[in-house]
Amino acid sequence: MHLELDFKKYSSALFGEIEKFATSTSADDQITSVVSEILQDIKNNGDQALLERTLLYDKAHLNKSDLRISIDEINQASASLSEAQRTAIEEAIANVTYFHEQNLPKNWESTNSHGALIGENYYPIRRVGLYIPGGNVPLVSTVIMTATLANVARVHEIAVATPPNSNGNVATELLAALGILGIGEVYKIGGAQAVAALGFGTETVNPVDKIFGPGNAFVNEAKRQVFGTAGIDLLPGPSEVMVIADESADPAFIAAALIAQAEHGSGKEKIYLVFTDSSHFEIINSEISKQVQDLSHRDSILEIFKKGFLAAHVSNLEEAVSIANFVAPEHLELQVKDENISFLQNNINTAGALLLGHYSATALGDFVAGPSHVLPTGRSSRFSSGLRIEDFFRRTSIIKYDQESLRKASQSALLFSEMEKLDGHGNSISIRLKYD
Repeated sequence: MHLELDFKKYSSALFGEIEKFATSTSADDQITSVVSEILQDIKNNGDQALLERTLLYDKAHLNKSDLRISIDEINQASASLSEAQRTAIEEAIANVTYFHEQNLPKNWESTNSHGALIGENYYPIRRVGLYIPGGNVPLVSTVIMTATLANVARVHEIAVATPPNSNGNVATELLAALGILGIGEVYKIGGAQAVAALGFGTETVNPVDKIFGPGNAFVNEAKRQVFGTAGIDLLPGPSEVMVIADESADPAFIAAALIAQAEHGSGKEKIYLVFTDSSHFEIINSEISKQVQDLSHRDSILEIFKKGFLAAHVSNLEEAVSIANFVAPEHLELQVKDENISFLQNNINTAGALLLGHYSATALGDFVAGPSHVLPTGRSSRFSSGLRIEDFFRRTSIIKYDQESLRKASQSALLFSEMEKLDGHGNSISIRLKYD
């Protein structure tokens, strides 16, 4: 099969089209309503609602005792790995650990202009919930990209929810990764109902303080509605990639990059190509058609290229920068010559992850490089960042005044109490001055 892909020329009108395209997977009123009903059902009916929803959505017949996976099953999964699989998982864990150890927050203290002690203390969140997509594409890597950070942060309690297949099972490799990471609290629940269970709790699932992990539109909407009862990391939806390519790019590399992100399996992926050399496009088109033929997810990938692909031809890299900053893509591959990388890196400031140069495949970031692959999507990289170690901590500010520093601060502080007509605030300061 030969795809007949098309591209658009750079223009001011293009940005309106891009905005509509980029946000087309946002939650609509129907999703919002369905999720609201699911959450209420879990709040009211607990485990029984979980079992019914699992049967309805995952086609899995479970009993209450099946909801939590036993430690023995997790250990058996770990023991069943081949040596090569274990090595790959451990290598990824080591790289993710190293990367996020560089960003561990540190307590600090100093003094302000009054001479008072100020500072910040960081504390690991007590109990977190990790949502790991499963089903036909069990994301073993997402286990590593979330649970490793929780371990590095020394989170005390880590609960994992992941949907079972229709046989009521969770992928062996996914369970094995959890076992290697020392995660023993794992539940066979998925979708909005999993988020509800983690947020509100049921007879079997104790509620968590914060929920992490990517998911579909229903999972994200559930996280949005649960927020306030529990914290959430961000709302990472279906995968996105943008490739910016100049004349030095290899069309085969470009095609492979686009295909890789199209195969995630949600059906909502967004694939962007921004290129300077118009002669490349037909070759890229042919390469996609050729490379996809022998892939296991061929049909779903082709469907994404039919409805989730947008290409733009630009005259120069300045135009490419404008598009990239507007889209704020989850992954941005810069398949350009080395002398162009610094320009793009310095001027594009909205991407979730930057992959620099011809050999930095997004899949390396997905699997083994080190940074978490849980990244903002749907243009939310304009104002948020990918999952990082600080997300697993909470911060407390520290203030300590003595008599002398209180006296130095009092005049300004009392003026604020007058301006804001909060005389009780002022009194709480002035009463301390009486005992000076």
